[in-house]
Amino acid sequence: MSAVKGELLTTAMAVMPYRDVGMALELALRMDVPFWPQLPNLSYLEDMYVQASEHFPGILLDMDARTLRFSEEKFAQELPETLAHFEEPDYFDISETYSEVYHRFLALDLKERPAIRGQLEGPISFGLNVLDTDDRPIIFNDNVRPFMLEVMAKRVNVQLGRLKKMNKNAFMYIDEPGLQFIFSGMSGYNDIAAKRDMEHFFSLLDRPRGVHLCGNPDWDFLLTLDLDVLSLDVYLNGEVFSSYERTIKDFLARGGVIGWGIVPTNVDYFYEENIDSLEARLLNIWAELEKKGIDRELMVSQSHITPATCCLAHPECLNTVALAFDLTNELAERLRHRYRAYIT
Repeated sequence: MSAVKGELLTTAMAVMPYRDVGMALELALRMDVPFWPQLPNLSYLEDMYVQASEHFPGILLDMDARTLRFSEEKFAQELPETLAHFEEPDYFDISETYSEVYHRFLALDLKERPAIRGQLEGPISFGLNVLDTDDRPIIFNDNVRPFMLEVMAKRVNVQLGRLKKMNKNAFMYIDEPGLQFIFSGMSGYNDIAAKRDMEHFFSLLDRPRGVHLCGNPDWDFLLTLDLDVLSLDVYLNGEVFSSYERTIKDFLARGGVIGWGIVPTNVDYFYEENIDSLEARLLNIWAELEKKGIDRELMVSQSHITPATCCLAHPECLNTVALAFDLTNELAERLRHRYRAYIT
């Protein structure tokens, strides 16, 4: 039994280009599985890395320069204060200061939805992205990294606990865009160290939990973690992902749900596609996996349909994101009709 309901439900990436909280929430609520949006264009405090940094000792946040740094000296000064609150879950939740959107979402009545979803930046990406005063990622700091894993786990668990009070089927994405870089051989933090740290991190997390990323890592690495859901960009990475049929099969057999990110939001791709071309693209991936021995019914019943990525930089993203959300819902409805015998 899967910990997350699949059945071709739709959800989407949380990072959105809007400055209007109401508009962003309205779009998120269009999906079968709504989520709270992250709006970095509204405020730097709505940035996913900044939200993950709240109450983390040693953080140097410059709102004017929009930078997030770390000081080991400040870490030592502030650590006792954090430890004093270590057994207080609410201390590690995202405050209203750090996200107006999150607290607007928490006030909604969503108990009748099939599920709802939250998210937090993952420890690997956070540790690689936040640099100390010597421009060194804090993930290399052996004094900081174990503490970071524990704090991030507390942050995930308290958010999931709040969401479960709203909807019993709530689950969490751990956003890990940085995972693809650990396989490049250039990060200095290799996949063996990352696997050890991620396994420990997930051992601290409540269920259901999953990973979302838009890049192209070693998929065996992720598919063998103790996840309930894996969300990815198959629009660009479908051919590579489908070559990992052995671990995909094992992941599905354990009850894992795959979020197939098939609808592009990026301007360069969105206007080249339509519902027919995207359906054909996804069905080709599923057909290839079926040829390799993966049961189509199992795969379909344990699937979500999502946009491929978020989109922030281009002004046209304001249009393509909303259009992509609607197209995702249309595609999922078509697929549910096609595979109505496979879903309850």
